[in-house]
Amino acid sequence: MATQARAEAKLSRTRSVAALRIRERTEDLEQAELADGATRSADARRDLPEEPSPTRTAFAVDRDRIVHSKAFRRLKHKTQVFLAPIGDHYRTRLTHTLEVTQIGRAMARALRLNEDLVEAMAMGHDVGHTPFGHVGEELLATFLPEGFRHNAQSVRVLEMIEKNGAGLNLTHEVRDGILKHSAPTEGGLETAAWGVPETPEGWVVRFADKIAYLHHDIDDAMRAEIVREEDIPPSVRTALGRDRAERLDTMVYDVIVTSYGKREVTMSDEVLEATNALRKYMFENVYLAGPAKTEDRKAQGVLWALLQHFEKHPEVLPSEHRRIAEREGPKRAVADYVAGMTDRYALDTYASIFIPTVWSHL
Repeated sequence: MATQARAEAKLSRTRSVAALRIRERTEDLEQAELADGATRSADARRDLPEEPSPTRTAFAVDRDRIVHSKAFRRLKHKTQVFLAPIGDHYRTRLTHTLEVTQIGRAMARALRLNEDLVEAMAMGHDVGHTPFGHVGEELLATFLPEGFRHNAQSVRVLEMIEKNGAGLNLTHEVRDGILKHSAPTEGGLETAAWGVPETPEGWVVRFADKIAYLHHDIDDAMRAEIVREEDIPPSVRTALGRDRAERLDTMVYDVIVTSYGKREVTMSDEVLEATNALRKYMFENVYLAGPAKTEDRKAQGVLWALLQHFEKHPEVLPSEHRRIAEREGPKRAVADYVAGMTDRYALDTYASIFIPTVWSHL
């Protein structure tokens, strides 16, 4: 038995050594094949040092941690633009995330950048979003004295709330890309609200996010009969394409061609100007007006009631949020809790608190 145990232990060690070479070979391939300005996994930095994976690069580990997180799973029941209950084919926050990831990887591969890093950033970029889309974000911003932005909340969720407050110990590079993926509403596509991304992969995700939501939000708006193809400004259609598929191809192709062989990831001036014009059109006609906004006041009323209730009764918060309340105050803990809710859970929680049980079943 002892001989067998030693043999099994030796086999286990042999397998571990072989597996360790898998990661090392991947890192060697990155060093040899990625573009000069690309981010190498071997250079990744973590706040808390840890034993590297024998088979996966640091950025692949981050991607997997995000995908297996509770916050990521909740994205399937969070609103993108149109409240999910009105139809099965409208995008949710999860399908948006998957589209950003697909576009980001396509651009990263063409530019010979680090695909694992792009995927990790893309998968985690929206986990801090509130229920009911941007109307929830706006309400949380009025509730918290320091304001609220989903990109900063995404980093907070992954680093301070997941794993019962232990966080996922993501690399600095992934956190930077998540934090800096977002642009201010009033600014242009290239204007950074939180500083510029430190890596070209961060810029890829920044562009992929905007390209994805402009593409699929127009699709959803047309499905809802809010806008028609002929309503898109003629200058935008001339510069980007006559339909959604052409515009998507134009934007992705332009980033690749304009950035290829360079350390900066960007768009050409012409396509960037047209993309910003399309973004402006969407804010004026879809995001901030029209049928997509008809339920906003109801949604905000639900969230405001929940925020007020839990601020008055922090003792009923889940244990991990009670610990945040002790450390940072009840207001911060309540904001974290409500922001993490799905649309469905927010509505169910509101009903359980404010609607008599017998009435809720009528």
